Amino acid sequence: MPRNLVELSSLAAVEALRTDSVVVLPTGAIEHHGPHLPLSTDFLVAEESAKAAVDLAAANGVNAWLLPGLAYTKSDEHHWAPGTVWLSWETLMQTIVEIGESIAQTPCTRLVFYNGHGGNVALLQVACRELRRRFGLQTFLIGGQMPANGGAKSGETEFGLGIHGGHVETSVVLHLRPELVDMSLAVRSVPEHLLDYEYVGFGKPVSFGWVSRDFAASGVIGDPTTATAEFGRAHFENNVAQAAAALAEIARFTPTAPQKRIGFSAG
Repeated sequence: MPRNLVELSSLAAVEALRTDSVVVLPTGAIEHHGPHLPLSTDFLVAEESAKAAVDLAAANGVNAWLLPGLAYTKSDEHHWAPGTVWLSWETLMQTIVEIGESIAQTPCTRLVFYNGHGGNVALLQVACRELRRRFGLQTFLIGGQMPANGGAKSGETEFGLGIHGGHVETSVVLHLRPELVDMSLAVRSVPEHLLDYEYVGFGKPVSFGWVSRDFAASGVIGDPTTATAEFGRAHFENNVAQAAAALAEIARFTPTAPQKRIGFSAG
């Protein structure tokens, strides 16, 4: 049976979905990723990762289904770069709420956002609670930690600052679609001066607002020059395996503690 929900008829979808079904919506972005990567990087990674995770989870007995991904999202931190296409937070939030309302009309009660773009994280966290409150859906976010692509660690030459167009993302795209990568244009651009701050920075107690050209004209925040397809394959497969295991856990997750049975002793 195909795992793409939209390939089913309406009747077949109702028959296939259950209360423990898990519907997965990939969320990516169309945005500048430096001169060496395609605009579709985040969308490509999110869709391919979600598809592979759903297939693996289904093979392991999870009633998991994939929706077509959202390519246009909250990526205006790259507004200055031609080719970036973004939605306002109001438009994206309303879109997600209406998608959630549609899912709530089916037997399914679990909706997962499989996110490949760091700029979506805060909005998706708010959306998860909104959908829970409005429609009673159990909502989940996979890949919600920075850096993007499932909370990947930076490369050795990035000092934890490889969050955009760097070692990990470039490696994954080299694995998935090597013909879209031009390594001759890859340039290291790591904002090492941020290491001098104790409290403010990426992964530190105080976050800050930024746009990608705050750090360098290239818009890259990381070191793509060390990227390899081999690293990309290992990273992709590891993320997929963890996501599939997470989907299995999501299928049985409940926030409510089980009721304890009160016993009475004879006597």
